[in-house]
Amino acid sequence: MYSMTLPPSHAMSTGSAANVPKHLHIIGICGVGTGALAVAFKRAGWKVTGSDKGFYPPVSTTLTEAGISYHAGWHPEKVGMPDIVVAGGAGTSLQNPEVMYVKEKGIPLLSFAEAIGQFLVKKNSIVCVGTWGKTTSSALLAFIMERAGMAPSFFSGGVAVGRDAGQITESDWSVVEGDEYQAAIWDKKAKFFYYKPTHLLLTAISWDHADLYPTEADYLKAFEKLLDQVPSSLREKRVVACADSPFVKILLANKHVQHVSYGKDSSTDYRYENVSHTKAGLSFDIIHAPDAKKYAIVSPMLGAYNAENITGCFAMAREIGIAPEVAISAIKEFAGLKRRLEKRGESARGTAIDTHAPTADKAKAGLESVREVYKGKIVAIFEPNIGGRQRASQAMYAGAFAAADLVLIPRLTKLKIDATLTAETQPLEGDELAKILGKDTQVRYIEDDEKLVNEAVQEMTSKEDVVIFLGSHGFRGMIEAVVEKLKTN
Repeated sequence: MYSMTLPPSHAMSTGSAANVPKHLHIIGICGVGTGALAVAFKRAGWKVTGSDKGFYPPVSTTLTEAGISYHAGWHPEKVGMPDIVVAGGAGTSLQNPEVMYVKEKGIPLLSFAEAIGQFLVKKNSIVCVGTWGKTTSSALLAFIMERAGMAPSFFSGGVAVGRDAGQITESDWSVVEGDEYQAAIWDKKAKFFYYKPTHLLLTAISWDHADLYPTEADYLKAFEKLLDQVPSSLREKRVVACADSPFVKILLANKHVQHVSYGKDSSTDYRYENVSHTKAGLSFDIIHAPDAKKYAIVSPMLGAYNAENITGCFAMAREIGIAPEVAISAIKEFAGLKRRLEKRGESARGTAIDTHAPTADKAKAGLESVREVYKGKIVAIFEPNIGGRQRASQAMYAGAFAAADLVLIPRLTKLKIDATLTAETQPLEGDELAKILGKDTQVRYIEDDEKLVNEAVQEMTSKEDVVIFLGSHGFRGMIEAVVEKLKTN
């Protein structure tokens, strides 16, 4: 374990501007999470610098606009002597020259998750967790709390439209997205274990990250341990959980957790119904069980599944004392996140949409939401995360792309392969993934990026047609290329 506890002179458990270090350097700063953290520290008055192997929008744009200095590649001679160094993403390799330099100089080194836990998490710590929905939920809940005058510190692993993804304040409230993936290469513990939850918003659970959690049972166990961190005497009112998720039900039953429930079922404490989904967004009703009071909700966000996310946020907001009219107004104003069914371009030939969907479940939800509001052809361009490339995850793809008319698989991001892995245990490559998906729908594997872009655009002939990018990487500029070609062709 290479992270360090900060010496007393550097400690700042509440995120106060007093006693903060003057200089923070982030290795791997261009990740969505680390970029948000960098901006939060910068806004709080720190000097922030960083490095990464490459810089891409929207994070690079956000860093530049915030006035953060960064350099490409790993250059120890440019690091200097910062008070603290945070390593995240590609920067957590123990062979990273900057990490080696930091250890040699004895500079306090923290993982990204440890930095969140030490500097942003507050006395009242709301952690939003689940396989999906946690990014949108954490961002929306923080926005609702801001509109209620609570000024929380917050962190969300996505770039919100028109606002920062992270903030450090003097409030004793915080809202953070709790990621279940490992904290660092040297630390297999899930990130969310560092966030000391006093409140949990539990969205939906479906086995993910097969590279870290080989079985469903292993995956559930991580969430069980997180539940144990919430004092048992407080769980009844401080655990807000989605009743629509079978695995959430199993989790709560296993732990005998009293909680506040939300979902479609009539037995839930907060029920949503009458969902209308159009290109303009969502409208639906939330019924609060105790008095059967009905609240009319309007949101500009795309995706019928966001009715579930919004209901969870409304429930947590009400449980911590926020007036319903404040929550409803904030929901109507919140424009959503970039890369969450984000329209990147529209023309007479169709629409280009970008969404963070690197797993089969997320891709399925995104495609079905698009199919609800667009009546033309849907061309999906998909790249899975590392877990989705494990051979054990093949069964998850059954029927996941049924809503697409055509799926294009690009050359997948090159992974560092363990030399000891056999052919049966090595990650799936693009041509293999195409064969798996081809059992259910029309699929092409196209290794050349330019050819893929051209073929995707050639399929677009109507205003109702859609090209949707499903993944977590930047697609090597293919999104921007599609948008340009739709404009000009």
